[in-house]
Amino acid sequence: VTGYLDDCTCDVETIDRFNNYKLFPRLQKLLESDYFRYYKVNLKRPCPFWNDTSQCGIRDCAVKPCQSDEVPDGIKSASYKYSEEANNLIEECEQAERLGAVDESLSEETQKAVLQWTKHDDSSDNFCEADDIQSPDAEYVDLLLNPERYTGYKGPDAWKIWNVIYEENCFKPQTIKRPLNPLASSQGKNKENTFYSWLEGLCVEKRAFYRLISGLHASINVHLSARYLLQDTWLETKWGHNVTEFQQRFDAVLTEGEGPRRLKNLYFLYLIELRALSKVLPFFERPDFQLFTGNKIQDAENKMLLLEILHEIKSFPLHFDENSLFAGDKKEAQKLKEDFRLHFRNISRIMDCVGCFKCRLWGKLQTQGLGTALKILFSEKLIANMPESGPSYEFHLTRQEIVSLFNAFGRISTSVKELENFRNLLHNIH
Repeated sequence: VTGYLDDCTCDVETIDRFNNYKLFPRLQKLLESDYFRYYKVNLKRPCPFWNDTSQCGIRDCAVKPCQSDEVPDGIKSASYKYSEEANNLIEECEQAERLGAVDESLSEETQKAVLQWTKHDDSSDNFCEADDIQSPDAEYVDLLLNPERYTGYKGPDAWKIWNVIYEENCFKPQTIKRPLNPLASSQGKNKENTFYSWLEGLCVEKRAFYRLISGLHASINVHLSARYLLQDTWLETKWGHNVTEFQQRFDAVLTEGEGPRRLKNLYFLYLIELRALSKVLPFFERPDFQLFTGNKIQDAENKMLLLEILHEIKSFPLHFDENSLFAGDKKEAQKLKEDFRLHFRNISRIMDCVGCFKCRLWGKLQTQGLGTALKILFSEKLIANMPESGPSYEFHLTRQEIVSLFNAFGRISTSVKELENFRNLLHNIH
C-alpha cells in the first residue's frame, strides 16, 4: 500500500520512514520498562450482551497474571498517582484531584454532590467503559510475558465479536445490506463498489469511526500473521512470520481490493493516535509528573525517554487535524460527538465477551488506548487550556489510561514496522 491517505494530508511513505527509523526502537525500549509492562485488568467481567460463557480451552489463550511480589510497590500503591509526595498524601491528593477547590465549610451532603458531578464530568470525557481496577477480580499482568500473537482462537466465536462491532456499532444505515465485517465473504465487486461509495457518502466523523475500527482490526491481524505458531512439538515451539496468512488477509487480489483498504485504515489509526500523543505533551512535561514505580533513577530516566519520544512525535510534519471533526453546527456537532463516544464505549464493553483471555487482554488494552487518545483529542478540559497555558489540572489521565495509551500505540507502531518486514519477505519470495 502506497500514497496518500483519505481525509488526511499525509502519505504512507512519510509514516513508514518516521515510524520505522525514528520512533519504533525508542518506543519499544520505553514499553519494556516496569511502568509500562504491568497492566491491571479484570478479565473476569461477564459479557454484558449475551449469556454465552464459552471460553477458549487452547493453551495459548491463557493469561498468566503476576504474583503480588512481582509488581513494584510504587505501581501497586499508586493507581493514578504521579509522584512519591502524592502517594504519601493520598487522601489530600484524592480530595484535590476529585473535588477541585471545594469550600471546606460546605455541608457533607453538598460535598458529596460535588464529588458526583466531578465524577460525571470526568466520565463524560471518557470514550471507554473503564475496568473497575479496585475489584478483587482485577489482577496485574506482565505484558512482556503475555505477548499478543496467534493463539488459534478463530471460527464462529471470533467472527461473532467482530460482527457485533461492525454491524451494530459502526453507524451502518439499514439500507446497506452488505456486511461491514470484512471477515464476511465478499459478494462480488459491484456490491463492493456500492459499499465504498456509501462509505464515501458518510460524514467525515462516521467515516473516521469506521476507519478506526477497521484499522484496529487490521493491526491485530498483522500481529497474528507476524507472530504465528509455525511449529508446536514437545521439542520446540516456534513463532514467526506466516506470509500465506498475511496474504490471505491483505493481498489485493485474494481480498478483491479489500486488503489494501484495511492497511490504509491502519495508517489512519496511526495518525489519530500520533496526534493525540503530540497534543498531550504538556501534561507529561509538568514537573510534578513522574512515571512512578518507586525506583527514582529508573523513573527519571523513563520520563526523559518519554519526553524525547513525545518531542519527536510533535516534530512530525503532517499531523492529522482533529479540528476537521465535529466542526459544523455546534448543536449537531455535539450530538454527533456524543453518539461517537457512546458507540466507542459500547465496543470497549464488547471486549468482555471475547472467549480467548489473551485476545481479551489485548483487545481491552487496545480499545482503552484508542479511547484515551480520543479523550485527549476531544476533551473540552484539555482544549480549553491548550496550548498557551499548558493543560488544566482538571484534565488528568489515570495510570491505566497512560499505560494503555502508549502500549496501544506501540502495537500500531509494531504493525507498521511489520509491514516493512512482510514487504521484504514477499520481495524475496518473488
